[in-house]
Amino acid sequence: MADGIGASVKRKEDFRFLTGRGTYVDDINRPGQLYAHILRSPHPHASLKRIDTAKAKAASGVVAVFTGADLANDKIGGLPCGWGVKFKDDSPMKEPAHPVLAIDKVRHVGDPIAVVIANSRAEAKDAAELIAVDYQQLPAVPTIADALKKGSAAIHAEAPDNVCYDWHIGDKSAVDSAFGRAHKVAKLDLVNNRLVPNAMEPRAAIGDFDMASGDYTLYTTSQNPHVIRLLMGAFVLHIPESKLRVVAPDVGGGFGSKIFHYAEEAIVTWAAGKVKRPIKWTADRTESFVSDAHGRDHVTHAELALDANGKFLALRVATQANLGAYLSSFAPAVPTYLYATLLAGCYATPAVYAEVKAVFTNTVPVDAYRGAGRPEASFLLERLVDVAAKVSGLDRVEIRRRNFIPNDAFPYQTPVAVQYDSGNYHATLDQALKGSDWAGFKARQAEAKKRGKLRGIGISTYIEACGVAPSNVAGALGARAGLYEVANVRVNPTGSVTIFTGTHSHGQGHETTFAQLVADRLGIGIDQVEISHGDTGKVPFGMGTYGSRSLAVGGSALVKAMDKIVAKGKKIAAHLMEAAEADIEFKDGKFSVAGTDKSKSFGDIALTAYVPHNYPLDVLEPGLDETAFYDPKNFTFPAGCHIAEVEIDPDTGNTTLVNFTAVDDVGRVINPMIVEGQVQGGVAQGVGQALLESCVYDKNGQLISGSMTDYTMPRADNLPNVGVSTHVTLCAHNPLGVKGCGEVGSIGSPPAIINAIVDALSEYGVGHVEMPATPLRVWQTIQAAKGKKAA
Repeated sequence: MADGIGASVKRKEDFRFLTGRGTYVDDINRPGQLYAHILRSPHPHASLKRIDTAKAKAASGVVAVFTGADLANDKIGGLPCGWGVKFKDDSPMKEPAHPVLAIDKVRHVGDPIAVVIANSRAEAKDAAELIAVDYQQLPAVPTIADALKKGSAAIHAEAPDNVCYDWHIGDKSAVDSAFGRAHKVAKLDLVNNRLVPNAMEPRAAIGDFDMASGDYTLYTTSQNPHVIRLLMGAFVLHIPESKLRVVAPDVGGGFGSKIFHYAEEAIVTWAAGKVKRPIKWTADRTESFVSDAHGRDHVTHAELALDANGKFLALRVATQANLGAYLSSFAPAVPTYLYATLLAGCYATPAVYAEVKAVFTNTVPVDAYRGAGRPEASFLLERLVDVAAKVSGLDRVEIRRRNFIPNDAFPYQTPVAVQYDSGNYHATLDQALKGSDWAGFKARQAEAKKRGKLRGIGISTYIEACGVAPSNVAGALGARAGLYEVANVRVNPTGSVTIFTGTHSHGQGHETTFAQLVADRLGIGIDQVEISHGDTGKVPFGMGTYGSRSLAVGGSALVKAMDKIVAKGKKIAAHLMEAAEADIEFKDGKFSVAGTDKSKSFGDIALTAYVPHNYPLDVLEPGLDETAFYDPKNFTFPAGCHIAEVEIDPDTGNTTLVNFTAVDDVGRVINPMIVEGQVQGGVAQGVGQALLESCVYDKNGQLISGSMTDYTMPRADNLPNVGVSTHVTLCAHNPLGVKGCGEVGSIGSPPAIINAIVDALSEYGVGHVEMPATPLRVWQTIQAAKGKKAA
């Protein structure tokens, strides 16, 4: 098919977005709709002595005001955590309650205290200012170091030392033994900076209650509406799933931050039932900074042992991870199973041991953000490999080649639990070296020097894991939900097809790529394919979109369902053409009898299934509608090589990213244009982390980068043309051979950029620069290095 697998088909969904016809939550207005404004704590840590809502309730336009006490009276539960992790001694992690509205205590700036429901947004906001709250301020612990300091204030009584868990993976004795015989040891201390996701569309939610049926509907900006229905219905509001519908319409970006069940979703749904009218809440940008889950925030010490030939013997890692004030939905998994299990990287390191201590702080909860654990692992490992190259006297490319997992070693069992099924790390490296003109760098560096600029080049050979699976293994590791996916293929009587998928699209282009899968398998045009997602009232129970799982898991479920359609179609075709079922072939939208010119189109078979006048009713039911669930056998493992080239003005510290080359193995490529866009978008976010973005709290726990004035996002002029290409090794265990592409750009780019900056500053003896490498930080690094040399 011209518009099937491998074709760069323009995105079907783009017309409605480009012409302003998308339907986002804030575009939806229900009859009789009210508006919610949430009063949030201005303090990072305080006891709530009294909340007086009398003046707010009497204010113009106000319908109701609710506090945590009102929810408690209704037996409303706290926000649940969807993943459990254990301490080294196998005891469970500390899991304190996370109230929907604060009760007795607030634990971060932005913690919700009360909600005002009014006829307009303005009236709700004005009335919230009339709520009198008596706070007794408590000492704040905004950083990991503060939280772990002896005698620090306890954020939760359940965790008096502020430690949620102290977890480990790997064989410590094997690692210690390897370090004992090491020829050289590379060491590195680094920080993975805290980030605010900042999706283009702020979060929003509308709660609606039907008095006639007793049904609730929540419209929300979510990446996984079925998971929200499960968590909110079962654990928070105690509403049967049959009485709760969750709809996630068009969503303007998520990047992980819209996976989680947030308090506002429960608030508007519960409150709609109380006031018997729909209620809308939409965040403003400043509110998003203190209410959306943040990302990253690790502090790590790592050591790599090498033999005399530069071969890696063992890796030892100690990481402290900031979880924020409460456990967000999947927060415990990010610094553990999504991070430490990837510390082997692309390398045949025989032994790896990692310890992760996760702590509570008086900050916004931290959870998955584009890459979720894998960027942290890749940044650590790829920076450390560059340090190892320097320590061992080897070239940065050569040390990687020398330690790559060989092409004939797959499937490859790593020392940190996971098994890679396929890959060719030498090929992606070679392709990137050629694409970046690595060999010509010295000439470009010399030319830059004539202009007074420092030029550096950096490399990152990363691996990541997508499509968390299988469910039984994930469950044994602490997951509290399944990790399969579902697809329902509904063939209409005239041969057009509607797909109901449990995944959710919020920028990935599912309406196009899934249609291409259908076009390729069933032989129909993509204009005859409709993709439906995001509505629990229409779609079978699915797990949503995160971790680059949609094609690998959701697409595989779709293939299984289409296989059932074709199998049934062959039975119908055999009856119509009076042939044996074994003789029926299906290709390019036609069922034919092998060795003859007899054939029936896909549309003919569809019509026969729904108008069964000549039909084997004794052995087949009418209709052509099939559902399939797919639970993967393993993660998928995209990998690749990213190369960044920078120029630095030594007088100002300003860094310009002048070239970027990305070569990624994402398995079979369904739509090259969409893959290119996904990689470029990921690289842009990686550039943001490496050069610009940093979420900063002061010593008192106040967020001082809480708006676009103080939090720097990447712009078009921060990015060069990003050269994107692919090298394909097929995933060995899913029917499509796909691996995932949505996060590779944000995983491979930060270490490549920082490695390039360190390379540019090598003449000063600089060994490391923390992210973000802002002009001030780079300039200060240069000045400190100059001072050290002068001394």
